[in-house]
Amino acid sequence: MLKRRHLLMAGAGGLALLAALRYRMPSSEAADERFPVSHTDAEWRSLLTPAQYAVLRRSATERPYSSPLDHENRPGTFACAGCQLALFSSATKFDSHTGWPSFWQPLEHAVGTTNDRSLGIGRTAVHCAQCGGHLGHVFNDGPRPTGLRYCMNGVAMFFTAGPA
Repeated sequence: MLKRRHLLMAGAGGLALLAALRYRMPSSEAADERFPVSHTDAEWRSLLTPAQYAVLRRSATERPYSSPLDHENRPGTFACAGCQLALFSSATKFDSHTGWPSFWQPLEHAVGTTNDRSLGIGRTAVHCAQCGGHLGHVFNDGPRPTGLRYCMNGVAMFFTAGPA
């Protein structure tokens, strides 16, 4: 007879397997594109911190509420940690209460999107238009005027204070 704990253990094992597969396999088609800024895997590893490499090059996700950029409210610009391309203006940042820096619009020509089916569900992954680094995902539950929520990994970006 199947017991409740067997079902729970099987479910937990399945989630662990999905998490392991997600970390080992790139989650978007961006890995197949060519970008103006490119490096070998060894070069990326030397240019980025381990956390930046995991997110930008392997499509990992940082822990929610772990990024100081989630609470960054000064005027300025958020740029790609991989290639320094300006991505978002602070004027489009908002508190989504998700634990990740969120924006309702990227800067023009700053990001690209791909279909992400890594968790068995359809999502839209966001990557840097210049180096292809994975930044996060975009969802249709954001504020006006776009209705979009660009939910970004803070470790994939850096902030420069100044005019937004």
